[in-house]
Amino acid sequence: MAKQYDVAVIGAGAAGMMCAAVAAQRGKRVVLIDHAAKLAEKIRISGGGRCNFTNINAGPANFLSENPHFAKSALSRYTPQDFLALVKKHRIGYHEKHRGQLFCDDSAEQIIQMLKEECAEGAVTWRMPCQVGAVDNTSEGFLIATDTGDILADSLVIASGGLSIPKIGATDFGYKIATQFGLNIIEPRPGLVPLTFDGPSWEAYAPLSGIALEVEVETGSGKGKGAKRGHFREDLLFTHRGLSGPAILQISSYWQPGTPIVLNLLPDMDVAQVLIEGKGTIKKQLGNVLSQWLPVRLAEGLLLANGFELDARLADMPDAKLRKLGDAINRWAIVPTGSEGYRKAEVTLGGVDTRELSQQSMMANKVPGLYFIGEAVDVTGWLGGYNFQWAWASGVAAGLAVGE
Repeated sequence: MAKQYDVAVIGAGAAGMMCAAVAAQRGKRVVLIDHAAKLAEKIRISGGGRCNFTNINAGPANFLSENPHFAKSALSRYTPQDFLALVKKHRIGYHEKHRGQLFCDDSAEQIIQMLKEECAEGAVTWRMPCQVGAVDNTSEGFLIATDTGDILADSLVIASGGLSIPKIGATDFGYKIATQFGLNIIEPRPGLVPLTFDGPSWEAYAPLSGIALEVEVETGSGKGKGAKRGHFREDLLFTHRGLSGPAILQISSYWQPGTPIVLNLLPDMDVAQVLIEGKGTIKKQLGNVLSQWLPVRLAEGLLLANGFELDARLADMPDAKLRKLGDAINRWAIVPTGSEGYRKAEVTLGGVDTRELSQQSMMANKVPGLYFIGEAVDVTGWLGGYNFQWAWASGVAAGLAVGE
């Protein structure tokens, strides 16, 4: 005999635990299922182990989706202040780090424990580790076959996440269920991920690994249907294989293969203008001039990559060559050959097409009682706590809906 519940939630991560707790505290019999032996590993490793659990500035503009208005409802009904109230209720110390990012003072473990306690308050039943087999929609409800026995539930919430960081158990389970029930999937791809370069265009920059600086970065035209233009000012890091750091992770979600990203390595200066104006008074070599503003290795690397001799004197340079050098620093356009993939991606772009879901409840329009929340859905936040806020907000939206 299948064990009966009002709600089955598959995926005990941020969104799944939040949804289960909200539904259970409204009197529903809830079972929370996860295949992992260790709970909420993605929360545990986030924010360097301190969990960047939200961003006080989070709003719809900080999210990408093929259907950009979808996230507005859930985000407006459960805000960063609402989650902060929960954090304070559990007496978890926190601090703001950078541009509204909130972190635990001590450990991400506190957020996991908080969610466990919220689930306990509603007497949520746990099944983990538990492998899910077939899922069928029957006249009596959703029949879920698992290796710990069958489950029958009136409502089924899929909170199984995306494909990022497979080593901690990411799978395509949510997409398979969506496809089984006839829902469209926006093709998933890695998001918030380092970008890679190879071939001759990168040879000159490969030795610059380890250099970091604040830059402006942009990509995309912002024109035409579905076009997305990203623009950020954040730190950039040169790596052995390409570029990383917050600036690159942010822009990676907007970048389309085959298109350039444009970097401004000195965003507060018109380099060509300063160099041309300084020709009459500055007697230094060009490398020494650039090294006043850029790390020495980067200044030298840029000169060599753009055909300048390291001992070239500023005073001897024609204006046209200085404009070329200025462009290489203020408008360096370079085409990534790829990314570090799901292995290093913090999130998954794409997922269940939100046009298939109710923006109020997260329920599939075609399949009453079936819900998708969190990273499984085609809503992806910026770096800096935004994706957790989507997990909380979408989890609460579905938790309230199944709790009615």
